[in-house]
Amino acid sequence: MSKLDVLIAGSTGYIGVQLVSLLIKHRYIRIKYLCGNTSVGKKISFYDKSLNDKKLPRIVKFNQKFLNEVDVIFTALPNGEAQEISKKLLSNNTLIDLAADFRLVKASEYLKWYKKRHKAPKQIKNSIYSIPEITGKKIKNYKIISCPGCYPTSILLPLIPLIKNKLINIDNIIIDSKSGYSGAGRSVHFKYKNKNLYESLSAYGVGFHRHNSEIEQTIKNFTKKKFKFTFTPHLSPMFRGILSTIYLDLNKNVNARKIHTCLNNFYKKHIFVKILKFNSLLNTNDVINTNYCNISVCKSRYSNKIILLSAIDNLIKGGAGQGVQNMNILYNFNINEGLK
Repeated sequence: MSKLDVLIAGSTGYIGVQLVSLLIKHRYIRIKYLCGNTSVGKKISFYDKSLNDKKLPRIVKFNQKFLNEVDVIFTALPNGEAQEISKKLLSNNTLIDLAADFRLVKASEYLKWYKKRHKAPKQIKNSIYSIPEITGKKIKNYKIISCPGCYPTSILLPLIPLIKNKLINIDNIIIDSKSGYSGAGRSVHFKYKNKNLYESLSAYGVGFHRHNSEIEQTIKNFTKKKFKFTFTPHLSPMFRGILSTIYLDLNKNVNARKIHTCLNNFYKKHIFVKILKFNSLLNTNDVINTNYCNISVCKSRYSNKIILLSAIDNLIKGGAGQGVQNMNILYNFNINEGLK
């Protein structure tokens, strides 16, 4: 099988560097261009010493001419920049965006949540929001693949099967999520320099975090009923990983065991989602440096309630790994190619 030529725009951020480390292990990928703005001329090993492969190109500034030479463009850029690139795509190009540029299906919603006008509203119809285990091969009909945010990935993977099968009361879903500080990008060290980032736990975006928009939009795809959820994110003093705790009320004649069975059946053919034994505790350490999402169904002290635990690596399953997984589906590669 011939190799795909790939360009990575935003290759020096935490997600971009993680993407490079995955793609150099992918048998059917050749990294043609690594692009950055403030790092032109540097080697990617400047950002990660393990990436010292001599075949990796030096970092260059993005040029539209490069699109003639590549099949896949990965974008891990500040919000808004992938929209500009999308307007220049050629017929042979596929764009896989790891930022938020095409996560919302309405330009007006993007303006509402990101406080920026969408620069490529006509391209939204050519894009799809893709959690691989949920979307599957539908992505083959689209030129632009939008990968979900890290928090929504950890939340929607356990929630969607239960909503789809009408097992839970969706009037009061409560979600508490804690993320490693790498989720905020390299600028986090400056943004939180006065907040004891490495030793304290911080709540932020309470009630109005941008990822509320993704969660709401996706849930609407699986129910016609009105629903309410409360999502509170926290920045944790660890570099990577997300642990989401979700509190749910059960519908009548549903118990915690039935929830566990539903999730087991839904994901039994999906190797990157692991449903742990009933009532198991979990931690982020078990998923760090992997593309797995571990999910546990736990009993509550009340029979009509349950607690879901979900853990991912925000830089892999919540970022670069999900991008590679979507690409593998798109091009009929083995689903775990580059992700073993």
